[in-house]
Amino acid sequence: MSAGPKPPLTEAEYLAVERKASYKSEFYRGEMFAMAGATRNHNALVSNLMGILNTRLRGKPCSIFPSDLRLHIPLTGLYTYPDAQVVCGKEAFVDNQFDTLTNPVIILEVLSESTEKYDRGEKFRLYRSIPSLREYVMVGSERVSIQRFALNEWGHWELTDASKPDETIRLKSVDCPLSLADVYDKVSMDH
Repeated sequence: MSAGPKPPLTEAEYLAVERKASYKSEFYRGEMFAMAGATRNHNALVSNLMGILNTRLRGKPCSIFPSDLRLHIPLTGLYTYPDAQVVCGKEAFVDNQFDTLTNPVIILEVLSESTEKYDRGEKFRLYRSIPSLREYVMVGSERVSIQRFALNEWGHWELTDASKPDETIRLKSVDCPLSLADVYDKVSMDH
């Protein structure tokens, strides 16, 4: 005798479980998806990005948050944990727990072999429905590569990419250069 399919979780049920969990899970369309751990390169890249942005945003009305701060996209129902997100102005949260943002201006994801297709495809499609989002940055962890999608004045996403250590990508919404040499400092690409 089978138990049958489990009914989908509500957002409130997901948050109740997630806030007590010892590991992070995304939530979409009534299902929770456990997130995998990260490699050394992934962590080094996130650390470098956080350091660069933290220094550059000092004195500006913007804050950068690491992957421990959850993001919710109300229009799609997705709850996820971007590698880093920048909010300018007042931070908007789902509730008074202050652990789930809704208004990033920039989202940064470090790509891995297991997440690259999702981060470039479906996840980017879902991110584009965030009204406050102006830039989406994808950083390669297996090859030197930064791709920046920016929303232009006509509502289209434009790509700028760089793959040489002497190149720089500018985050226009916060006036911050990302030098590939700095982003990839102490990141080994030979294993």
